[in-house]
Amino acid sequence: MAKRFAMTSLIGRWFVERGKSLRYPARMQPSLGQLWARYRAVNADAPMEAPAAFHFCDNAEDANLCLALVLAGVKRATATSLAEVRLARAALPQPGEFFLVTDWAGEARAVIRTISVEIRRFSEVDEEFARLEGEGDGTLAWWREAHLAYYRRVLAGSGHVVDGDLEIACERFERVFPA
Repeated sequence: MAKRFAMTSLIGRWFVERGKSLRYPARMQPSLGQLWARYRAVNADAPMEAPAAFHFCDNAEDANLCLALVLAGVKRATATSLAEVRLARAALPQPGEFFLVTDWAGEARAVIRTISVEIRRFSEVDEEFARLEGEGDGTLAWWREAHLAYYRRVLAGSGHVVDGDLEIACERFERVFPA
């Protein structure tokens, strides 16, 4: 099975699949299987095998804040540059795919399902998408400033140019558990 890549949020979102870690993996915890079992108990149509798990961001404060926004129903989208996906030799999430979201410590706290993934240039990301990300003050200006800084950090030294033409995978998702 190919490595899978989960979209970034403000500071980046990477995950572990079957013990193969990428950049910011969720730490393997018993809570991953437990949360998936609880979800399957209320949704018997869900796949038997637990999906990939990740935490948002590359630091505890932002990872836990983004998780809180997901749990509150505020954060319903996330983004990563296609350059990051290519560097990781990973694939984009597909509509209908499930993911387990953890806190920074790796405790599984939520199940999300990808609704859509749309490729846009950085300059084409709009106010609606910025609002769906639910971070900062929810404006496009805040989104652009925060994400431009993020992409510059994670792509530093890679040879990729970070500007308005940088391709971004804009993922929309829904929190399906806890409901």
